Amino acid sequence: MRYWAAAKAAAGTAEEPYRAATLAEALDAARAAHAANPEFARVLMRCSFLVDGDPVGTRDHAGVPLAEGGTVEVLPPFAGG
Repeated sequence: MRYWAAAKAAAGTAEEPYRAATLAEALDAARAAHAANPEFARVLMRCSFLVDGDPVGTRDHAGVPLAEGGTVEVLPPFAGG
């Protein structure tokens, strides 16, 4: 997972590995790993996600499969486009 802007600040890292079959599983694991920092979960609620470069949009995260060795980009809203 690659974290950007506020997500990076809340995670305390720019990226970290994940082991999950779906985006929902990866996000649940990330929340658990950062449970000591409640701001992380709050930031994730406002984020959009790219999986291997494709926008997730409004799809149910449980239905978004992750490929082994793939990339999840965690993008909080940011001003200025």
